[in-house]
Formats: sequence, C-alpha cells, structure tokens
Amino acid sequence: MATYAVGDIQGCYTELLRLLEQICFDPAIDRLWLVGDLVNRGPDSVNVLRLIKSLGNAAITVLGNHDLHLLAVAEGAAKLHRCDTLHDILGAPDRDELLTWLRAQRLLYVEGNFVLVHAGLLPSWTVSQAQQLAHEAEAALTGQHYHDFLVHMYGNHPDHWEEDLSGYERLRVITNACTRMRVCTLSGEMEFKFKGKVHNAPEGYMPWFDVPGRASANATVVCGHWSALGLKVTPRVIALDTGCLWGGALSAIRLEDRELFQVPCVPKPMAKL
Repeated sequence: MATYAVGDIQGCYTELLRLLEQICFDPAIDRLWLVGDLVNRGPDSVNVLRLIKSLGNAAITVLGNHDLHLLAVAEGAAKLHRCDTLHDILGAPDRDELLTWLRAQRLLYVEGNFVLVHAGLLPSWTVSQAQQLAHEAEAALTGQHYHDFLVHMYGNHPDHWEEDLSGYERLRVITNACTRMRVCTLSGEMEFKFKGKVHNAPEGYMPWFDVPGRASANATVVCGHWSALGLKVTPRVIALDTGCLWGGALSAIRLEDRELFQVPCVPKPMAKL
C-alpha cells in the first residue's frame, strides 16, 4: 500500500491519467491525496471529477478555491470569470451528482503527522484547532443553508483570525486560510492579491509556512495552490502545485519515502488568457 499526494490538477485529465499510469496506481491497495483545485482553467474538468469520485475511499481530496468557485457558480452565488472552463460540468447530465459529491469533500484532512490542505494554515493555529475550524466550514457547506454560505464566502476581510469572530466572517477567514492564503504577516494578517515568487512578496509578508513559531510546525503540511512557488519538499512542507496548467508538470509524491513522480504538461489555450 502506498499513499500518493497529487498537486493541483485543474481539469488536466489527460495528464492525470498519465500520472496514475506512471505510479501504477491500484485503488484496491493504494490511496490518492488530492490537494484541491481539481477543476477549472484546464480542458476536461468534468472527467477529472468523474474519475476521482469513482475511486471512492481510495481518494481523499480537500477543496481548493477553484472547486469552491464551481460550487458557487452552480448555485448562482457567483458569476463565471472570463478564463473559467466550467461549462462541461455545469452542462453535464450527471452535474447534480458530481456537485453534491464535491460539496461533501473536506477543507482539511489530518492523518498521523500529515495535514492535507489546499493553501495553508494560519501561523497561530495548531493542527487540532485548524481541524476543528475546518469542520465548522465543512458543516456550513454541507448543511441546509449551504447556498447562504457560498453567497457570503467571497471577500478579503477579515484578513486575520480572532477567536471571537462569528457567523460568516468567521467562516470566511477559515475558508480563505485553507483555500486562498499564500503569504501573511508575523501576526497572521493575510494578503490575497500576491501570486508571485517568494522574493517578490509584499513588504512585511512572508510565506505562511516561514512564519517563526508557527503552531503547526511539528506536522508535515501537504498543499498546493501556489504555482509560482513550485515544488517545495522539506521535512515539514510538501507543496505540489508545479503549474501543470501553465505547461509545467503534474506532480505526485509518495508519502512513505517521498519519491517524486512527474508528468510534463502541454500549456492549455485558456491558460494564455
């Protein structure tokens, strides 16, 4: 049995099939951990969802910002962006089945000393606290009033965590940290416009995983989301967004021994927009 963590797929179905062939993935004994952003910008999001869903318990995925955007668009809580390639899902005959499955996925998953999350953890959060907070947002997403959650999900404020936050502001901070954060200040204030290289981060901001005294530093966080960061494998951080959408590679790492597997990708026409 092996566990393979896979970076942002974003609708790159052909490359996903090639990667699974390369690692000789066997759903009867192996497992996939997906860092989120299964969909959007790539050419075949609907078949990515169908494949991952079909794997059942052999695949564990956390939600990324593009996955949440799909759910919001489907609910009429957000509009399609110019670069979105979600029409294949929105018009699919099994649309409702796929979206219901996607909405039931986690924001954060913990197993042993590993934490699977799309973007990151705020520096003040312990793993157990992050897990509990993620459960709050997951409950809102799967609950009776999930449409209202999706309507109020968008926004950059509050930009930091406070214990006394409540309602949709509380859920927004949790969701933004788990699915959108790249950099923050020493005190945990998030900035969402920056998407570039680490050395170009805005003054006073740093990668969330580099904040001194980070409360989750004893765990190994497996994440994606930051294609400009690229592959980063350290004892405590495994970042796997290697820019498949932009002509980079789709990456997987076997967690037991950290062997890396990569499939080169062809730039997608929509990625040029």
